Amino acid sequence: MMAMLLAAGRGERMRPLTDHVPKPLLLAGGKPLIVWHIERLVRAGITDLVINHAHLGAQIESALGDGSRFGAHIRYSPEHPSALETAGGIAHALHLLGDQPFAAVNGDICCGYDFARLPAHAAALAASDDAAHLVLANNPPHHPNGDFLLNNGRLLPDDSRRQAAICPKLTFSGIGVYQPALFASIARGSSAPLAPLLRAQIALGKVSGEHYAGRWMDVGTPQRLEDLDKQLRATHNDSHG
Repeated sequence: MMAMLLAAGRGERMRPLTDHVPKPLLLAGGKPLIVWHIERLVRAGITDLVINHAHLGAQIESALGDGSRFGAHIRYSPEHPSALETAGGIAHALHLLGDQPFAAVNGDICCGYDFARLPAHAAALAASDDAAHLVLANNPPHHPNGDFLLNNGRLLPDDSRRQAAICPKLTFSGIGVYQPALFASIARGSSAPLAPLLRAQIALGKVSGEHYAGRWMDVGTPQRLEDLDKQLRATHNDSHG
């Protein structure tokens, strides 16, 4: 299957670190954030990758090349003059992603989710009428109210108040599997957010999901990057101690 790494964000909350380095290339545990994803995807057998970029994107292409040194095949989807938001960026890259369900992963997260699960979700999506499958995580302190309701493997509309009392909202992890048709209405090169598309499909009952309760972090600020760096270095030192 194909996977897209979303790496076009400006990283405003990460400034001044991102003034001269694109956020996906910021280091944590001795590696660029995006390299952790590439290596884990390759270990899961997902080697055909598409990476979008905008701010300082040439640095990303220079650092990663064609992906061969990671065992991957990387193609790029530049966005000019500025990033197109998540759905717009995916729509812009559809010609590279093919006509089968594909995974998309935010480049600014760190997560222990097993990417080897993604091909099965893609196959299930291809055999169903669903538009997407989302991985949801526990709500972090900076996002306590979550994003989506999940019950018995299905995402529910926000107005499902009775269900909300039973299953509080969880946070979208930034990992999802999507049908290409979900983005077909977005003109290539136009900017569009992902959440409205997803909420429309959730209202139609066409989004499945799962709760990943393991390690997950939205690496959105310098402090969180520093915390992640310490965690990864401690884990590495423990495994070699």
